[in-house]
Amino acid sequence: MSKIQAAITAVNGYVPDYVLTNAELETIVDTSDEWITSRTGIKERRILKGEGLGTSDMAVHAVNGLLKKRGIDAKEIELIIFCTTTPDFTFPATANVLADKVGATNAWGYDLQAACSGFIFGLSTGASFIESGRHKKVLVVGGDKMSSIINYEDRTTCIIFGDGCGCALLEPNEEGLGIQDSILRTDGSGRDFLGMKAGGSVKPATHETIDAREHFAHQEGPTVFKFAVTNMADVAAEIMERNSLTADDVAWLVPHQANKRIIDATANRMGVTTDKVMINIERYGNTTNGTIPLCLWEWESKLKKGDNIVLAAFGGGFTWGSVYLKWAYDTV
Repeated sequence: MSKIQAAITAVNGYVPDYVLTNAELETIVDTSDEWITSRTGIKERRILKGEGLGTSDMAVHAVNGLLKKRGIDAKEIELIIFCTTTPDFTFPATANVLADKVGATNAWGYDLQAACSGFIFGLSTGASFIESGRHKKVLVVGGDKMSSIINYEDRTTCIIFGDGCGCALLEPNEEGLGIQDSILRTDGSGRDFLGMKAGGSVKPATHETIDAREHFAHQEGPTVFKFAVTNMADVAAEIMERNSLTADDVAWLVPHQANKRIIDATANRMGVTTDKVMINIERYGNTTNGTIPLCLWEWESKLKKGDNIVLAAFGGGFTWGSVYLKWAYDTV
């Protein structure tokens, strides 16, 4: 009997209509298009506008599109892993809210919180359910409404983040395609440099925490950059070495879209040329859990069955990792 592997069989994405440009940010905080572009590579980002709209609402668009492309009913989904830093609520899980909204009445699910590394953590986790034979259709969603936790008076964070959501369907494969390997890492000492200071059980919401703006994302840029540029690049190179892959063997690098300089450093460490790197940071900024699935969605038509693809990410807290997969289908 052939070994069962978990393959991505469909991807889809969604970004809101509203475009927040660098020019508009110049009217909000003390910054400039040149400063933002030279340091991050970002020109614009999307923002979800509308009363009562949350991360699950973007996911509905992405998931319904995926189901239509794959030609399946929502009731066929058995598990939803929703990777997000901005859930609709602390509880219930956004995965459960999404299941209700799309009619996935036979699915169970949960939220996975690993900051910007969440989607690759979710892929690796979802693959285990496929490989074990427990499930045949696992939906991994990565999305964030980062505008809900960004202080637009803080130029160190508001220039970086945007809103968006992507998703991937995992199904069994016996052709040797799909997820081949993953390396996942965490270091909790990073919590002081990239995270949210209040709102959890250690420091619940009070008038004082709200007045101190401690419910927004906090980042110490230089420290985070140094850690990310090294570890994201190293783990991508490590997964290549572990699987005897050369730069010529890699068809695509799909990096987390946090900073153009970090993306370039990762590609250089792998020896991969820029024409093999998926980059959309200039249009969407950092959508946190949404970056990698949004790239796969936008590049889907260029992917070929059997392509070797390396995913790499770094997130707050700190989290980082890499996934190596073989693409499982051609797009007609």
